[in-house]
Amino acid sequence: MSTSSNQKKLAGLKIGFFGKGGAGKSTAVVLMARALARAGYTVCIVDADSTNFGLHQALGMEQPPAPLLDHFGGMIFSGGRISCPVDDPTPIPGAEISLDSFPQEYYTQGENEVYLMSGGKLGAAGAGAGCDGPIAKIARDIHVSRQTSPVVTLVDFKAGFEDTARGVVTGLDLAIVIVDPTQASLALATNMQQMVENMHAGQLPATRHLESPDLVADANRLFQESSLSKVLFILNKITDEKTERFLRQRLSASNIQPIGVIHHDPGFTEAWLTGTTIDDSKTRSDVDLMLQQLEASVTDAESGQPVSNRDR
Repeated sequence: MSTSSNQKKLAGLKIGFFGKGGAGKSTAVVLMARALARAGYTVCIVDADSTNFGLHQALGMEQPPAPLLDHFGGMIFSGGRISCPVDDPTPIPGAEISLDSFPQEYYTQGENEVYLMSGGKLGAAGAGAGCDGPIAKIARDIHVSRQTSPVVTLVDFKAGFEDTARGVVTGLDLAIVIVDPTQASLALATNMQQMVENMHAGQLPATRHLESPDLVADANRLFQESSLSKVLFILNKITDEKTERFLRQRLSASNIQPIGVIHHDPGFTEAWLTGTTIDDSKTRSDVDLMLQQLEASVTDAESGQPVSNRDR
């Protein structure tokens, strides 16, 4: 599958992936990155999950890149420069990154123009290292480019709603929620949908804890100037039609229509267990169709259609 340059609707966009623990968002990131590469896009994945390990292996890369935390000066809790966005929403200087000049130790290149960066991991820091807010802040602010072709950036966020509450979505163009067959996933999908609608309605972040008027202004500005257009949904780990139908009915009650389905594949679980490359041969055609729906959603937004999924 190939997409001509003037049809690359996602070129230059930053897309965040969210989901509850175990929903399969990292798998979805790998599958979507490969679909984008097949379509002729240059892709950079930013691993913003501070505790999950193995994304480089799932992509078929031998080594993970050095953490971006090191490049930007480390976490404030350890005497570094990068703070939690809740405590200090000030954008990180120098977060506009060009792959043409960025130090190569901070990214790993895989097949077909797929690159991987990592915000950092907390495991090596030990007990009492502090929260992973600085990693979320890097993921919020980073923008990746390349001279030869625009880059689609896919951000794999930590599980749950916490990073969303930190305002990371203000740095995105699109958000994708991975929904597995659980009540927790259905609740998260509805919460994300409502959060985006509230942002579009002008809701501002919580700032009563901030003593500095400048920090309050920064936090409000990030929400007011956010380029987040909409949130989309993908069903994952679907084993049968009954399960898919149940999820679609429940999501439809919140006016949510998923853009696609990833069916259960035991090979994905085995790949994460053994630290080997994910084999996407069984799901490739489904994910390619999902990519087309994703591109169509951007076209709808550009043509003036309502950005909220509730209005689709």
